[in-house]
Amino acid sequence: MARTILENIVIQQYKEQTFFSFCEYTSIRFFEILYFESGSGRIKINGNTVNYTPNSIFVFVPDDIYIVEPETATSSIAIKFLKSFFRNTNSQNQELPVNDWFRKIEEILNSESHELREMHFETISDRSHLVSLVNLVATEYLNTQTHDVFIIQNSLSVILHLIARNIQYVNASEVKAIKSSKIQQIINYIHSNIYNSELLTTKSLANEFHMADNYISEYFKKHTDVSLKKYIINYKLKLVETRLKYTDAQDSEIALELGFTDSSHLNKTFKTYKGISLSAYKASL
Repeated sequence: MARTILENIVIQQYKEQTFFSFCEYTSIRFFEILYFESGSGRIKINGNTVNYTPNSIFVFVPDDIYIVEPETATSSIAIKFLKSFFRNTNSQNQELPVNDWFRKIEEILNSESHELREMHFETISDRSHLVSLVNLVATEYLNTQTHDVFIIQNSLSVILHLIARNIQYVNASEVKAIKSSKIQQIINYIHSNIYNSELLTTKSLANEFHMADNYISEYFKKHTDVSLKKYIINYKLKLVETRLKYTDAQDSEIALELGFTDSSHLNKTFKTYKGISLSAYKASL
């Protein structure tokens, strides 16, 4: 049956619910999008509470725990990517752009700016597009007669892209409070192009942001208290950790993707910055 190609993605649709049971997929969920079509109430997330209203959209990452408490009858759609989806255990996944989806999700995973996990959008049209696509995916996925994997695949790709581009990437634990929009733009650019090392050289960044080559590093350090080189390496190593936790990628594959010379170079850098080897880190997971 066509539906089996997405067996590690769970799509659930609820209509006019007045009670939601606890999320049974928490322990095996890697990423989730929760859209409230109608209704109102509260959603408790990791011990905090926030209200939801029609068209509210939330995103959840590993270990997030939430419970929905409706005040009025609520209709919603949940799209859950299970951890197993990003491991090479299902040969059918090879037909899907799994790596591209993972890259989009890890951008979101490494952002701390979506307070209480609720999505905020730069434009009304982005929210509108996302809502339309979520509804389209749910309709296609749940209709066993017309189930079209091509539509689902491409819609999910655009959904993840829209979410990623509406997330701001400043990590408060790494840099001091950002007051310069230029610094925010540089950080966003670094995150968006982290897999293309040529675009992250000092010369390329200086050209992109119309600065002198010998000034951009000084400017970045002044506004963040972190050197440009160190910030880029630290972010790459965060992505290395994410890959090791949630995929079956080999060290050599990860090194190639993130612009390290080879797995030895990656291991040496990881140990220098993290104080632990790649093998020891994997053993600790």
